Amino acid sequence: MGQGDEMSCLVPELIVSDIEASLAFYRLLGFQVRYARPEERFAYLERGGAELMLEQPFSRDRLYPRAELDHPYGRGVNLTIEVEDVEQIYAAVLAAGCGLFLPLEERWYERAVDAVGVRQFAVQDPDGYLLRLSQHLGTRLR
Repeated sequence: MGQGDEMSCLVPELIVSDIEASLAFYRLLGFQVRYARPEERFAYLERGGAELMLEQPFSRDRLYPRAELDHPYGRGVNLTIEVEDVEQIYAAVLAAGCGLFLPLEERWYERAVDAVGVRQFAVQDPDGYLLRLSQHLGTRLR
């Protein structure tokens, strides 16, 4: 989507415990800050059409979850991000010493009449959000 004023139809906003640590992690994955409000500990990130927001809330911000947050915040969240350079990102993640949730693999997922292939790996961000970086390999008939 680029640097325009438009937003995607769905943009996850992730609650984070340390905005600077999260920004460093997402930059490692190739995300760029489209805009930020440092005084609000907020950043809107973009990478090749994938968009997400990060926010380190002040105590009880208006959109802060009503229940107590226990670390890791991202339990149960699995975000797939389509990329064109999965091996490059994988190498950067390994070089940075990030623990992998799923090592780089090639996988074919069956659909109704075909299968879609991907090269992918998964890593958790500093707050436990699971990110699956996936490069499309094509489709084949079943």
